[in-house]
Amino acid sequence: MIFLGLYTGTYAFVSDILFTHFHLLSVSFISLLMLHGPFLYLYISALLERNFHFNKKSLLHFLPFFLFNVFVLSTLLFPEVSGRLRLDHVEQEQQAPWLFNFFLALTALSGPAYFLLAFKLFKDFDFQVKNNFSSREDVNPDWLRKLVYSFGAVWTVLIIVAVIHHVFNLFSWKFCTDGLFLSLSVFVIMIGYLGLKQKEIFIDYPHKEIDYVTDADTGYSNVLFEDAEANMYLKKIQGYMEQEKPYLNAHLSLPDLASQLEIPSHHLSRVINERLKLNFFDFINQYRVEEVKTKIANPKFDNLSLLGIAFESGFNSKSAFNRIFKKMTGSTPSAYKRSITR
Repeated sequence: MIFLGLYTGTYAFVSDILFTHFHLLSVSFISLLMLHGPFLYLYISALLERNFHFNKKSLLHFLPFFLFNVFVLSTLLFPEVSGRLRLDHVEQEQQAPWLFNFFLALTALSGPAYFLLAFKLFKDFDFQVKNNFSSREDVNPDWLRKLVYSFGAVWTVLIIVAVIHHVFNLFSWKFCTDGLFLSLSVFVIMIGYLGLKQKEIFIDYPHKEIDYVTDADTGYSNVLFEDAEANMYLKKIQGYMEQEKPYLNAHLSLPDLASQLEIPSHHLSRVINERLKLNFFDFINQYRVEEVKTKIANPKFDNLSLLGIAFESGFNSKSAFNRIFKKMTGSTPSAYKRSITR
């Protein structure tokens, strides 16, 4: 946010002279766009990944930016080359160096490439949610998903326009840059407002044997797991669910249930996935749906609304209740209630 704030502010104050009178400086300024993708990707990684750590490998994301500016600085030793590094369209005897055009193309592709990487992060995160949490309300960064996808579309369109301008001299350079920096300003405001409200998603547990399942490839094939042991776990899990009803806790997670059952998280997840053919999210919510159906049919709960029954059964939002109930029963809660009270 600091980087983007300073970047857009600098552009607002000096763009009129930067691109006209300081050609090399304007090139380095444009190269800063190579930093936006890595910053965004690392921010999303830090938010969504369980074991994210910034390390030396993370610095590789900034290598193209570094090489671009090393190239720009090296041209200072060769005035005949540096004079050909221009972003505006002027008549020149010689065309821009191919390496310069290569770095410009790399800058243009940097945004879309990192948006694709962000898409993969969100896809992996969806797997983690379904296998670790029983509700999405407290672990739902859909605001970030929508923001990234929207900005990715705007960025891509503007980059295409900029390429058309650079190759065919259509549109104006100011239109391209103003549009890009205006969208960056909106992005700063939105990610600042919504990002600061985002709660921590993966909470650390004191017991090392209690952990989240964060990888789609959990390595089950490399772990010895006898049928008798799996059946024992399954019987224990189902008995505990029916007797103790842990699903009534709206914030129940895989590590929570694993701790209560004294079963390793990955064993618990494996039994649910392989024996019941369900992920943790659907496993818990099917019990909640059955609890709702039982309460609807019980005259004792006639004084409660459908939403009240949903909250009593472990759901923590109206939208999630309606969506999950219809998915699992094929009917809305109100339609189901009418069908059994005729």
